[in-house]
Amino acid sequence: MDKYYASAVRDLKIARRAEETEVSFRFCYDSLLKLAIAVCAKNNLRVKARQGHHIKLIDKLAEILHNQDIKIIGQEMRSKRNWDLYGGGIIISKKEAKEYLKWTADIFQEADRHLHKNKLF
Repeated sequence: MDKYYASAVRDLKIARRAEETEVSFRFCYDSLLKLAIAVCAKNNLRVKARQGHHIKLIDKLAEILHNQDIKIIGQEMRSKRNWDLYGGGIIISKKEAKEYLKWTADIFQEADRHLHKNKLF
């Protein structure tokens, strides 16, 4: 779990520092997926790389953290990422990138509480 979480944090830092909005968005989305993998690992769930696994990861993160906004906004991000990758590209505005970044950082705070709730120190 720790290596997934560390990788998620690394991607979020890259997203924060990125000059290009598309780079920021992509690393923001990747950090959300890696965070979902870490949370699933903490809950003894295995993640398999299969078609549609990004959908399942986002849905499971929403379920575990009891936050349906994760499902809605996470799937919106997934859709935009797919359109950018497979549909010829999209433009992410600075405002949009900033909003996704703030939202993802808030989800990290929720996940931190979940991941570390049983630690004494």
